[in-house]
Amino acid sequence: MGFVPRGIIPPIITPLTDDGEVNYPVLRQMVNHLIDNGVHGLFPLGTTGEFYAFDDDTYRKILETVKDETRGRVPVYGGANHITTRGVIRLVKICEEVGVDAVSVLTPMFVSQTQDELYAYYKEIAGSTSLPIILYNNKPKTNVTITPATVAKLAEIDNIVAVKDSTGDMTNAAEYIRLTRDNDNFHVLMGRDTLIHAALCYGATGAIASCANVAPRIAADIYDKFMEGDLKGSLDAQFELAPLRIACGMGTFPAVIKEGLVQQGIPVGKCLAPIGELTPEEKEKLHQVLVDMKLV
Repeated sequence: MGFVPRGIIPPIITPLTDDGEVNYPVLRQMVNHLIDNGVHGLFPLGTTGEFYAFDDDTYRKILETVKDETRGRVPVYGGANHITTRGVIRLVKICEEVGVDAVSVLTPMFVSQTQDELYAYYKEIAGSTSLPIILYNNKPKTNVTITPATVAKLAEIDNIVAVKDSTGDMTNAAEYIRLTRDNDNFHVLMGRDTLIHAALCYGATGAIASCANVAPRIAADIYDKFMEGDLKGSLDAQFELAPLRIACGMGTFPAVIKEGLVQQGIPVGKCLAPIGELTPEEKEKLHQVLVDMKLV
């Protein structure tokens, strides 16, 4: 039995200064804030972490900072996303050198690959490293989906250990689980924050949940209570988290996540242009959601 991705894993935001540089002291503050509130892993440089915005040196430093501040308390998952196979392999090598526990690899953006091309892409990346690999399916963002049949085939590769499904399509996530349920080495993670409880009921082992940046304890409760057998408590926590995820429809992602943290007094700054700030009306709406969730 190899590495098992489990629990609530926030794709940690990348705090920025007013001039758009990474704010490393606040990144360290975020690591402790999330771990202190019960998350089960940390995932720097995911979509929520604005992975597309940084050069390789900054990428390495972000990973090193999170790994250093985590001090082995929870696993660290590095995002390794690029349009080309060789670009991903270059980032995976940096992840290896930093010593993260696993890597998440998004389907290439912009290029609309066939399933055969996707299979070859992930197979080559897996063959380049001994790190556990999580497939990252986010059709709404990349216009590419890894079909359940392709996932089942990729799951046979030893170090491909999981898929994160951000489609929001429960049938798709359920098919990932159904087609791999006899493979003890492979796991499914939910990538849509409104469906974590449902996914756990089907057999998912956890979630990579962007809203866990803002509401880590509530998100962690969905998993912890489920594992304790308190299904009602888990569902209650899920319904408590839902308005925050729905509020993410305001503005451009991840502006709501960063604004939510700023309203909680954590100075994570703005997103990088071209992502703009929320309007004053949107900020007020978000504030009301946070008040109702007792987060401010």
